[in-house]
Amino acid sequence: MENTLKVTNVLSDPTRFNIYEYIIKHRKDVTVIEIADEFDIHPNVARLHLTKLEDINLLVSFSQKTGKGGRPSRLYRLSDEVVELNFPHRDYKMLSSIALEAFIELGEPGKKALFKTGKKYGSQVMERYQTSSTIPLSTEQKIQILEDAGIILGMYPNFTYQPGNNTITFQVNNCPFKEVASKDQSVVCHMHQAFLKGMFEALFTNVELVETENIFSGCDHCSYHAKLANL
Repeated sequence: MENTLKVTNVLSDPTRFNIYEYIIKHRKDVTVIEIADEFDIHPNVARLHLTKLEDINLLVSFSQKTGKGGRPSRLYRLSDEVVELNFPHRDYKMLSSIALEAFIELGEPGKKALFKTGKKYGSQVMERYQTSSTIPLSTEQKIQILEDAGIILGMYPNFTYQPGNNTITFQVNNCPFKEVASKDQSVVCHMHQAFLKGMFEALFTNVELVETENIFSGCDHCSYHAKLANL
């Protein structure tokens, strides 16, 4: 409980929360000067915010030589620690691990059921964005819906539409299943891909979704190509 109170206190500051969200979304090392410029604040204020985030283990920092002499530059990046805020405590991570292991113990039928369920929930999560309007949505509007939903789900995605070949490329900058995936990475990643396919097929039909990069392979983000059969 004490740690939860520390986290909520630190993240209650809007600027500090936005700095943390910025680092999640861009998933790269940042400096005090970069944060100061991005948020139009004094470097000392930026340093204070970054230090506060490091104090509760949301960020880690390290020194890096600039190659120009002088003091090494200090960089900040996301830590691997996961912060869970529950009142009262509820161990959903343990529940998800139990459920995942149960599916895996069932062998291939269990994995197929997991992927099918993931796709179903991806489709269901898009239902809240459906409107009763009879006017068809443009591809750009559908992509905006996908992006908005992705942000709410904590994926912080970036989308690029290529109308010439009916393809959407996108990156997932934050894995919402990272903690569970660290144990059964292949199964969880396939389930997540099925979840994404369900999201896409709630707006488009016959989507061919291909993963091209994976965070667990050392990439900065997971990348996908979504080939659209019809627009």
